[in-house]
Amino acid sequence: MAYMVPEVIRTSAAAGERLLFRTLKDHLPSDYVVYFESEIQGSRPDFVIIGPDLGLVVLEVKDYTKSALFEVDREEWLLHGSGGQMEAVKNPYLQARESLRHVVEQLKKDDNLIQQEGKFQGQLKFPQGFGTVFTRMKQKDFIEYSLYDAIAQSFVLCRDEIDPEDEGFSADSLIEKIHGMFTVWSRSRYILSQEDIRFIRNHLIHEVRISAEFRQPAKHQEQLVLSFHNMKALDLQQENMAKQLGDRHRLIRGVAGSGKTLVLASRAKLLSNHYPDWKILVLCSSIALSQSLQQMIDRMMEEPEDLLDWIRLEEQKDGRPRQQNVEVYNFHEWLNKALNSRDKDIPSLIGKLEKKEAILPMYEAILIDEGQDFQPEWLKLLSYLLNPATQNLLLVEDRAQSLFKRKSSLLKDTGLDFRGRSRFLSINYRNTAQIAQFAWDFYQRHSMLQNKVQFGSAKGVEIIPPQSTRRNGPEPSMKRCGSFQEELRAVVEHIRYLHNDHRVPYSEMVILYRVKDNYYSSYMDTIRRMLKVQGLPFHWISENAGTEQELGYTGGDAIIVSDIDSVKGLDFRAVFIVNAENMPFSLEEVEEHEVSLFYIAMTRAMEWLYISYSGDSKFTLYLDEVQQQRQEQKHSVKKMG
Repeated sequence: MAYMVPEVIRTSAAAGERLLFRTLKDHLPSDYVVYFESEIQGSRPDFVIIGPDLGLVVLEVKDYTKSALFEVDREEWLLHGSGGQMEAVKNPYLQARESLRHVVEQLKKDDNLIQQEGKFQGQLKFPQGFGTVFTRMKQKDFIEYSLYDAIAQSFVLCRDEIDPEDEGFSADSLIEKIHGMFTVWSRSRYILSQEDIRFIRNHLIHEVRISAEFRQPAKHQEQLVLSFHNMKALDLQQENMAKQLGDRHRLIRGVAGSGKTLVLASRAKLLSNHYPDWKILVLCSSIALSQSLQQMIDRMMEEPEDLLDWIRLEEQKDGRPRQQNVEVYNFHEWLNKALNSRDKDIPSLIGKLEKKEAILPMYEAILIDEGQDFQPEWLKLLSYLLNPATQNLLLVEDRAQSLFKRKSSLLKDTGLDFRGRSRFLSINYRNTAQIAQFAWDFYQRHSMLQNKVQFGSAKGVEIIPPQSTRRNGPEPSMKRCGSFQEELRAVVEHIRYLHNDHRVPYSEMVILYRVKDNYYSSYMDTIRRMLKVQGLPFHWISENAGTEQELGYTGGDAIIVSDIDSVKGLDFRAVFIVNAENMPFSLEEVEEHEVSLFYIAMTRAMEWLYISYSGDSKFTLYLDEVQQQRQEQKHSVKKMG
């Protein structure tokens, strides 16, 4: 998965640009950087791709249809305009070449990027290429209309070459095509270093836009649910919070594993039972978590609170219809199904709602889990869909797990006022004391938000430290290895030990990674090969629908393999974080994002946490330091004994 700048494409981008954005993101190696509409020397090339073994490639995107073409040649294209008039434009090949020239001229000003001596002195020391992308025409259209006479085939990407849903699409062919978009070839292959890439990126300016990319829902197996081993029932603090929240907007902030989701689910059941005529919406940002929430709420609905609730359940067993007033979705699934919209439509929807020009479904209550990952415009849209007579909105979040930091208040961003209506959960129920402390020590050491941590007072709280936990267990394990293969052998050994000696089901163990590949190898393929050779069943959680089927997964008890993002809100008895030297990820500009990700990964573990690495990074050097401190403490204890 390539590193994208910006992380999500603007909502007003053309459909073809959004398709290409997602395809490059999903199918290029993880150490590739892709810029969308970066500004350089006054020009804005559509896409700039930078890869260690690639160099730099500029892509210009055109949404021309074959019916729009009137006459084409190597210099100029004559098109049918939208108003019926003829429009002359420069050959897209020449436009792409001009865009690359602007980029090269700017980069040549940097001494760090040019050859200092030899035959090519003064030239950029890495290859530069360019190409064109036609998002609404296929290769057969280019052949039928002889368009390859106007642009050589090696410099053209057509719809069927960039659309993963097209039967002719091949990720390998796409990458090979991009690698062929060069007019000058050199026998000596230059590999860009991380420092080279950093120098190039210094010249590419991008605007930060708040938006979100729509992801097609993926099919996750039913076993990927929140574990109930450590939270079978609410404790008194959680129960009181669920029952005494009152009406109007309410905010719950809590540490990882504090039962925030359990409180939200209990609140949904309470509202459903007390207000059977209400329409209640439960939302989160993750597909897997939405399925977990649905199962949790369904389970709670089958458990009677009191005699009257028992009678209600018995009546339903007699054939009376069950209440269906609670809807559970991830945000984009709801946006698509309930509003028949996508992310790009949100600004328009808000504008129409402000002018009272739209009629959309209204809800008496909206409950939001993992609210720290909801964009301000999402929350603003939802605020318009709350029944004014109830105004019952519950937002549950943990700012320590936030992958983006709000630049201003919720009131200013969304119009939602939670002042005086906040509650806090500080007891960690999920993790053992050892895991909770280990993760929090890391967060305190590396987070730039230390001044936001508040102990005791709730005033101005942003990040809540865990105050206590109720279970003890083994210390998290850290292992420096000589290679990634050695890491995986150790992981396999631990998995067999837990499965055979502690009877831990495979499905309650997860292998987490930060990136799945780079330009010269695939970590994911290496994991897959190792588990297959060892005869261990596994299931890969992927962003992309259908990917897990490629691994031959047939269901049942299987080890979960996933990137960190995909397991937010879930927990497992044993967590294996591999290839930890990829954090902080070298291409990520905001280190706070990496701190949050590593914290999220560690706090998925209920009982056992294993972290392995075979290289150096800021985080692994910290882990070496912790390991050294442990050894010194053991040595001191032995001496005292």
